[in-house]
Amino acid sequence: MPPRADCIADSAGGLTFDVSDHGGPAPAHLVLADRARGDEVRLPLAPAGDGRLRASLPIGVGLPEGRWDAYAQVAGEEPVRLTPGVNDLRSLLDRAPSGSRGHVAVRIPYATKHGNLSVRSWLRTPHAEAGELLIDGDELTVRGRLYGTAFTAGARAELRSRGAAGRTATGKLSTDGAEFTLRLAYAELEEGAWDLWVRPAGEDGVQVRVARLLDDIADKKPIFTYPAVRVSGAGRELTVGPYYTVDNDLSVRVAAV
Repeated sequence: MPPRADCIADSAGGLTFDVSDHGGPAPAHLVLADRARGDEVRLPLAPAGDGRLRASLPIGVGLPEGRWDAYAQVAGEEPVRLTPGVNDLRSLLDRAPSGSRGHVAVRIPYATKHGNLSVRSWLRTPHAEAGELLIDGDELTVRGRLYGTAFTAGARAELRSRGAAGRTATGKLSTDGAEFTLRLAYAELEEGAWDLWVRPAGEDGVQVRVARLLDDIADKKPIFTYPAVRVSGAGRELTVGPYYTVDNDLSVRVAAV
């Protein structure tokens, strides 16, 4: 039977893994392997009592953005895929990092479709966290918070067409300290997918993707669903609605009726 790991998140965003003991004296590690690049992060597993081994992944240990598959490896043996146990992720709900390091790091353990344990990691420098979304007629309002940088008088919001390179639309951006409200009119968008960005320092400054990361849900796309509304644009009837991508970034989809 494959070993099982329980995960506990702390308020800083770090993770602790409690793994069922392999039953031998040889040193063991918890191995996180990046699914796309093959990079590895190795964490020592130490006895924690009750027949368990414990490994810690503090938020200060770098984990580049991606999906990391979790394994247990005993010295001299092949890594064994871990299965998920109990996840205590309550500390991730409504987490508000300081952003003092200029970036936001997020790690969320989850069960894959094959029943294995993986960790979804984000590292955003800086980050614009999407909060409440309001749909009023043919207008979308996004409320959020900026981390890792500050808004200036020239701050602006942009929507970028994914299908037509260089095509952009402008949203109305208002700010209050680190808080922001972004409003966009659906009727101004053409058919296709549009990604939401903020530019805190204006045209020549850093570009920040709007995303929802600060909770305990690794994949927002199937969980957070929003209604599409019908609008008229360029002589055509269109349906328009917001959605989260597979990376939990916020986008808007415009489709012909």
